[in-house]
Amino acid sequence: MVTDYDFLVLGSGIGGLTFALRACRYGRVAIITKKERAESNTNYAQGGIAGVMSDDDSFELHREDTLKAGAGLCHEDAVDILVKEGPDRIRDLIAMGARFNRDDESGLLDLGREGGHSRRRIVHAVDRTGWECERALLAAVQQQDRISVFEHYFAVDFLRRDLGSEPKCIGAVVFDTRAHRLVNFYAKATLLATGGCGQIYLHTTNPLIATGDGVAMAWRAGVPIANMEFIQFHPTTLAIEGGHSFLLSEAMRGEGAVLKTRTGDRFMPRYHELADLAPRDVVARAIYSELEKSGDRYVFLDITHRDPDFVKSRFPTIYQQCISLGLDITKEPIPVVPAAHYSCGGALTDISGATVINGLYACGEVACSGVHGANRLASNSLLEAMVFGYRAAESLQQEVREWMTVELQPYSRQCERVSEVESGVIGLQRRLQTVMQQKVNLVRSNRSLAEAAQEIEEVERESRAYNPEMKVSVARYELRNMIQVAKLIVQSAISRKESRGLHYNTDFPDRDHQLGKRDTILSRA
Repeated sequence: MVTDYDFLVLGSGIGGLTFALRACRYGRVAIITKKERAESNTNYAQGGIAGVMSDDDSFELHREDTLKAGAGLCHEDAVDILVKEGPDRIRDLIAMGARFNRDDESGLLDLGREGGHSRRRIVHAVDRTGWECERALLAAVQQQDRISVFEHYFAVDFLRRDLGSEPKCIGAVVFDTRAHRLVNFYAKATLLATGGCGQIYLHTTNPLIATGDGVAMAWRAGVPIANMEFIQFHPTTLAIEGGHSFLLSEAMRGEGAVLKTRTGDRFMPRYHELADLAPRDVVARAIYSELEKSGDRYVFLDITHRDPDFVKSRFPTIYQQCISLGLDITKEPIPVVPAAHYSCGGALTDISGATVINGLYACGEVACSGVHGANRLASNSLLEAMVFGYRAAESLQQEVREWMTVELQPYSRQCERVSEVESGVIGLQRRLQTVMQQKVNLVRSNRSLAEAAQEIEEVERESRAYNPEMKVSVARYELRNMIQVAKLIVQSAISRKESRGLHYNTDFPDRDHQLGKRDTILSRA
């Protein structure tokens, strides 16, 4: 098997696919994905893509909304790029055949509104926009003979080589999960686009693949990691005993759904002037506060006042999922609770997606471009992945010119097979998730963070019995990565002596204005 490519992409979500489709103009591209090619965080994005696509909107308004949600920590140059280049990336998707909702009469895009947005600017495909974007991108990828997709390949670590005075990424060590062997994939440039880390929490909207692999890989390679304390909890996930934390799109509140307590009290107007359309961090903490006061396990999201036919046509996936669980959202309010959803931090990059290591780029949730600051504005995530994946690909001409010829030795090592459902490994994963859920949740304290740090160290000590160099499996690699990301989140949270955006510490409840423009950056150097 040929494992020497011009460009290597780790991850098959919207950022990685956007990059691949641009990069294939310059050379051959390999896309590595740990499951099937369509299995990514992108696929689970319900709400939509924010972009200035109407005459009553403007770049300045989208910029202002993003900065306001980011609680003073956004990088303004990155935000400017996002809002100005975003509409072109949405048009690219439309040109590829993405079927977004349109008004029946005018034929114009049917734009939705979500929390924190001052205008209706959410481009959507009913309530499964991510799935539609992934479908269109994968169809375009399949038409490119210079792009190869490797399913069930798990990226383990980056390959580095000192070429001159600075280190350069020359690819990655990859675990072929079907053949159970380790293989080197070489490349002139590598894009990290592995998505988020929601699975380090017990309750999350993220798919099982979201174990923070990319952030952990970047850290081990020497890439600075920024702002990991800002973990966004989606305010409204379905609260069904023993069920998966199914996401109830913020677009529901954009279309009139309201939050109520068990007694029917509509509480959000007491917390923010935008009420149910307040930014996610505000809504999530408001729910947390109401549950603390009442002792209830959940609040309710009520859209029963809207026309049933509208609800069914606008939110068909959500409607059918709830019906399958015996809940008709057109007739009864939905029990909801916050769950871990999105990481605003990650591998630190510049505005072209480049990291400090030559030849290594990152985009999407695994990266910290500076766009989101301390709290991501709703539906800016898919947009960010596309914009900065595209920008990274546009900078590749320089990488191609500067590529130095090195002797690359083919490498393949067969590994001993072990069970993917080892009780010891799975048990340690569950312990870690429980610690993060209990100690590093929506509201933290100095004590809870210190206790979390100690308990994570204990999990790490016990995990060393499962040495990935001796016997390897995806579960073992994922455990190693989850532990590392949990440590980065806790260390970042401990170092921020204030409350801002998604990070709320009861021992430092106020903002420290001197920290307002200062990222939390952790580095091994």
